[in-house]
Amino acid sequence: MCGIVGYVGARPCRELLVAGLEKLEYRGYDSAGVSVIEDGRVDSVRAVGNLANLRAAMKERDESSGAVAVAAPPATTGVAHTRWATHGRVTEENAHPHSDSSDRVHIVLNGIVENHAKLRRRLEGEGQQFSSETDAEVVAHLIASHYEGDLADAVRASFAELRGHYAFVVMHADEPGQLVGARKECPLVAGVGEGESFLASAIPAFLAETREAVMIENGEVVTIDASGFSITDAEGNPVEREVEEISWDEAAAEKGGYETFMLKEIHEQADAVAETIADRLPTDDGVDLSETGLDDSFLRDLKRIVIVACGTSYHAGLVGRYAIEEWARVPVEMDIASEYRYRNPVVGPGDLVIGMTQSGETADTLAAMRLARERGARVLAITNSRGSQATRDADAVLYTRAGLEVGVAATKTFVAQVATMYLVGLRLAEVRGTLEPGRLSELVVEMKGIPSKIEATLTGSEERVREVALSHHDQQFFLYLGRHIGLPVCLEGALKLKEISYIPTDAYAAGEMKHGPIALLDESTPVVCVATESPVLDKVLSNIEEVRARGAKTIAIATEGCERVGEVADQMIEVARTDWILQPILAILPLQLLAYDIARERGLNVDQPRNLAKTVTVE
Repeated sequence: MCGIVGYVGARPCRELLVAGLEKLEYRGYDSAGVSVIEDGRVDSVRAVGNLANLRAAMKERDESSGAVAVAAPPATTGVAHTRWATHGRVTEENAHPHSDSSDRVHIVLNGIVENHAKLRRRLEGEGQQFSSETDAEVVAHLIASHYEGDLADAVRASFAELRGHYAFVVMHADEPGQLVGARKECPLVAGVGEGESFLASAIPAFLAETREAVMIENGEVVTIDASGFSITDAEGNPVEREVEEISWDEAAAEKGGYETFMLKEIHEQADAVAETIADRLPTDDGVDLSETGLDDSFLRDLKRIVIVACGTSYHAGLVGRYAIEEWARVPVEMDIASEYRYRNPVVGPGDLVIGMTQSGETADTLAAMRLARERGARVLAITNSRGSQATRDADAVLYTRAGLEVGVAATKTFVAQVATMYLVGLRLAEVRGTLEPGRLSELVVEMKGIPSKIEATLTGSEERVREVALSHHDQQFFLYLGRHIGLPVCLEGALKLKEISYIPTDAYAAGEMKHGPIALLDESTPVVCVATESPVLDKVLSNIEEVRARGAKTIAIATEGCERVGEVADQMIEVARTDWILQPILAILPLQLLAYDIARERGLNVDQPRNLAKTVTVE
């Protein structure tokens, strides 16, 4: 989950490394550090907090060094890290980079070393002295214990002893012109420039410097120097790998005139959905998902679908369950990946397991996918990240095309995932003949119109949402209620509010309200109700009346022009009209804005909510 970056070349590298970290700070901002090889030794600076604190610490170091720093040649090899704590408290001692006892080996690591305690005891018995509480420090000492003049060999020897899921980059003061990285299930990518090379946990770290990238596969060791890269497997056998040209626009990583990344990404949702559905709806009467390689006979004979996911992806999967069962008449089970992986699930041939993960690196989802595949199920990965681990662990892949999402709270990746699930549902219905051709065509046409309706909904609801936020931003509890296709919208809307405003929030199936949550209501409680048009709207309106009878204030998300909702709700926010089962992709928009406006009114950093990181690569 942490951000790592390394550089080897001819340029002074401190600023390059910190600039790279700034592109990765969404991966963790508990602490940060940078180590460089300088005049035959390693110089390291670490700081608790965000990168501003690291820059301040570096400036203080430079000022205290004085003339010595001016005389020394600038460092051109280094590694850097921004941390999201897993093992060990948030302290300077636990910040990366970590070193061995001789201070010659420095490493930065993303992930978890599961057998760190056993290795630590052994290494301490061999005389190594530890200075942190982290599992990552073990790797520095382990590599040092294996080092006999060849850093790549020492990394491979260490790799054989490590257990867990991680990626790391290491440097040795005795080999100042190279870095070595290794990957086990966590992301690692190399960047190749003119007379310089990079290693990082994500491409944006070096995108401003080079668009030439090399994807490192699971179980590989990569060595970089100023001239390029070389890759071996864990046993040292050479691996050939082509360099890829990255087409991303660097401006995609900037705020583009918006006050925050989250607001920018909320307003990019129309484009995200348009990109996701464009060439997959080539006509008005069908869906093309041939890229997945899942043949029609398999889809036609499917017994069951199981969707495994975490967090926002789980909510997107819930929308998919309703759509697939409604359109394709295939039974769908929805499971939280972190629970599924530790069950003894009944799954096997004839089942399709869909693993949904924005990053493609979510540890629990990957484990659930592997378990299903081992038992004979076909696995489809839905992810936003090319070259991610999910794409390697699946039989088939369907990419969302949301582009880079920097804000920790998922917005455009959610709507892209929902759109992708709709594509899967429509394709299954087409192959299985469960929708009349006219109805299928109607839904395809409606899907094509969704991007423009996203824009209309955002434009039309912003002012109204802001009014609602001003009315309730100081409340201490929110309840969200919905039924059927509206329930996952409630779950996702409530999650957004929790994530960025820190307000305790509960989301419930409206029909279950009388089984407990109604006891929480009083005159000060805002209750957000998803009341878009659907076959269960009458039931939802009845639930709104029950809420109002307890004195709570109701905020309804309603389909444009539906006067019935306005008659019973205290406040109403309208979304554009579309087919009822496609409504979630629009209904979530005002809830994203509501969470955003409330958090901003409370003076909070919406892009970097406390205790959260963008990519959860650990359990």
